[in-house]
Amino acid sequence: MASKTVSVAVIGAGMAGRTHANAWRQVGTVFGTDGVPNVRLAAICDAYLPFAEAAAKSYGYERATADWHDIVAADDIDIVSIVVANRLHREIAEALVKAGKHVLCEKPLTDNLEDAKAMAEIEAGADVVTGIGFGYRRHPSIAEIAKLADGGALGQVMQFEGRYWCDYGADPNVPIAWRYKGPMGSGALGDVGSHITDVAEFICGPIKAVNGGTFATVIDKRPPAVEGISGGRGATTGAEATETVENDDIAKFNIIFESGAIGSIGVSRVAFGLPNSLQFDVFGTRGRASFDLARSGEITLDDTHSPAGLRGPKQVLSGPDFPYYKGGSSMDFSGVGNTQIEQFTYQCRAFLDSVIGLDEGLPPVPSWAHGYRAMRIADAVARSAAAGGATIEID
Repeated sequence: MASKTVSVAVIGAGMAGRTHANAWRQVGTVFGTDGVPNVRLAAICDAYLPFAEAAAKSYGYERATADWHDIVAADDIDIVSIVVANRLHREIAEALVKAGKHVLCEKPLTDNLEDAKAMAEIEAGADVVTGIGFGYRRHPSIAEIAKLADGGALGQVMQFEGRYWCDYGADPNVPIAWRYKGPMGSGALGDVGSHITDVAEFICGPIKAVNGGTFATVIDKRPPAVEGISGGRGATTGAEATETVENDDIAKFNIIFESGAIGSIGVSRVAFGLPNSLQFDVFGTRGRASFDLARSGEITLDDTHSPAGLRGPKQVLSGPDFPYYKGGSSMDFSGVGNTQIEQFTYQCRAFLDSVIGLDEGLPPVPSWAHGYRAMRIADAVARSAAAGGATIEID
């Protein structure tokens, strides 16, 4: 397979789309090259052509287009990342699978359960590799905590407390975009909540039920959309706020795991001063572990293994003993650290391995069926909120 060339395209050239574009550029630089084909960077697509052209130039892709149908029809493309508005995922994914292309789709899987179920069914009958982008599973520090929990180092896990707070929507002058449209549960919960909820299951196992679901929309009007502003993040406008925000700025809920552990999750897109703050704590009968994305290259650990009188939280730097670290960096020793950018690269490498049938021990990218389950959890939170916080089982 090393002599084979695999061609890649990315649909979507906003923030996450550019990160996928960079990740595909980097996949051959991590975990060695034995059995790894050449990766040809074929095309980038975005409905706003200047975005596609700029991304193609920046990341070395051969061409740009404003029409995703061009990617579907292209005979020279093998793998496609879908990184566009959630409501577009099903249509694009279905067309790509029918065209015989392998598809890595960003989370959440879609913007509604019907389309998510349909995508899971499409996947079940497909002859291509498919997956969903829950990239935090690839973060060395988070993966290390999952390993500690699974291996019993923390004892029996009893509690998970997670939060993902962002401020991209905190300014009421940020214009309306697809992120602010759709029912409750498709806003902050669907955007960043899907990530922290997946982290909770990654570490603690399946969620059995949720309760205490609560949503708040604190900025109910925004200025009209502006061409060239991607996804309603960051850029502001002085136009009058006339467009109605349809979904949640803030979401909170409690979780009950199948293991008997419990916890809570809070998410926000209007958390002033916090551009991208993912944090969590895991408590077991013999220890606890904590993570803060702002200190990405470390974890905080406290357990019963310390000598008497020397207990207490300690900083543990990420390094070669953490998952993905050895061979995942050109400077793979403790103290160098890691970021979200690398986890996209590790995710794309795992997806490439699945496509070419190479077993390097990297866990496969979660399936669309997994993405459908994640959306059922979000739906349960929405139903809990609608029922005054009632307990809702995950079906």
